[in-house]
Amino acid sequence: MTEILKNLADRPVIVGSGLAGLIAALTLSPEPCVLVTRAHLGAESSSGWAQGGIAACIGADDSVDLHLADTLGAGDGLCDATAAAEIIAEAPAVIAALQRLGVSFDQDGNGSLALGLEAAHSRRRIVHAGGDGSGAAIIAALTRAVHDDPAITVIEGVEARRILTTEGVLSGLLCANSRGGMVLPSPRILLATGGIGGLYEATTNPAGNFGQGIALAARAGAVLADMEFVQFHPTALDGNRRPLALISEAVRGEGAELINERGERFMRYVPGAELAPRDVVARAISAEIARGGRVFLDARRAIGARFPLRFPTIHAACRSVGIDPAEQPIPVRPAAHYHMGGVATDRAGRSTVPGLWVAGEAASTGLHGANRLASNSLLEAAVMGMRAANDMRSKLAAVPLGKTPPMPSAPETRAVRPIVSRNLGVLRNAAGIQQAIGELLPMAEGNDFGGDPAIVALLVAVSASLRTESRGAHARTDYPLKHPVAQRSRITLEHALEIARAASPSNFARSA
Repeated sequence: MTEILKNLADRPVIVGSGLAGLIAALTLSPEPCVLVTRAHLGAESSSGWAQGGIAACIGADDSVDLHLADTLGAGDGLCDATAAAEIIAEAPAVIAALQRLGVSFDQDGNGSLALGLEAAHSRRRIVHAGGDGSGAAIIAALTRAVHDDPAITVIEGVEARRILTTEGVLSGLLCANSRGGMVLPSPRILLATGGIGGLYEATTNPAGNFGQGIALAARAGAVLADMEFVQFHPTALDGNRRPLALISEAVRGEGAELINERGERFMRYVPGAELAPRDVVARAISAEIARGGRVFLDARRAIGARFPLRFPTIHAACRSVGIDPAEQPIPVRPAAHYHMGGVATDRAGRSTVPGLWVAGEAASTGLHGANRLASNSLLEAAVMGMRAANDMRSKLAAVPLGKTPPMPSAPETRAVRPIVSRNLGVLRNAAGIQQAIGELLPMAEGNDFGGDPAIVALLVAVSASLRTESRGAHARTDYPLKHPVAQRSRITLEHALEIARAASPSNFARSA
């Protein structure tokens, strides 16, 4: 039976309890709002797993222009420069706001904020907490603040299944938990549901993050942007653990070097070396692995005995598999880490569906372009979470609920992960992309457990098929060059299905 939560009707609804969702709820306060989360508050979010920190141009030798130049360089021609400049300019205010909410950032010997260096940054500008535990420290502080705020109603253990509309106007959210279904009647919904790493076998993200917010918005008719751009972190701990433990870029920022099984520093002659943009490093590591080699991150000389103090989380992960990073090189491999694409939003977080806002990794604001600059993600999540919340204050007329649809099946990624991992990885080509489209289409059109993950994966595959170039994180072996003019991609679910259906079945190995 599906219960309509009339006592919470017409309040803003936030889906997700990562940084974007938590800070949006706190920004809306004292206006009453509802925050729904699949796990416990703050758990199973990529924000909580972030190691590096928040990129903020607050150093004496830094500026918005310098930070913007680095962002545009990493974005490989696809950033929205105006949107990026606005988000970057708000970094000092974000750091101050988080400090007021209880986040204790690391300080240097002079009592100033300690600033780290990461790949493709021209200055030390990464503000971190707890060494490499920045995300956990930030989420812990915001979770305490949300728990203490009487204006925020938190509903845990609930999964959003469908956005409801009445005569084309947003009217509520259909959710499910272990006891059944529920409807939250509201004309204002913010999706802050994270990325799509769970579509891949090798990922540093929570396994349940398969792009649920993207699927919800796509089914509601929203425009999606840059779906083909999936960033693979070059250095995940190579082992049997799933998800893979992340070896933060900050380790390379402190001087650690990449070597192969022969002890060769294969990045030495690449511009930027170990601190080249992530797509460059990921492809280089993939090439070493493809030839049958192995890759290691060697921190012995640069960090050595300081490793446990500077990177306690990474040190613990390494020791759990029998590796002492102070004494031994760390085996690494690329893994799906961040999605630059998502639901297209404006500078207030509005999607193309009236009443639907999106923030954090589920959104595509234009900040990241074709390849995210390290540690810009938490900055974007905080800025856009606050902007969306402030914009949601505008009252929208309540819309009567129509007939509640049947509860969709719980999403399951098992059938989708092998297809995506095999065909939509670091290196792509037409044959693999078309194979993925052919296998994903029947699942995306169906109503069983694989429908929502298959929809997100199909959007990635179709967008990848349309981008006949290599740019940023999208690398095609059959189109190794860039187009002379960079263009962001736009697509809807309806359009993606049309493209997939129009392809000749003989070109695909269709699944049964």
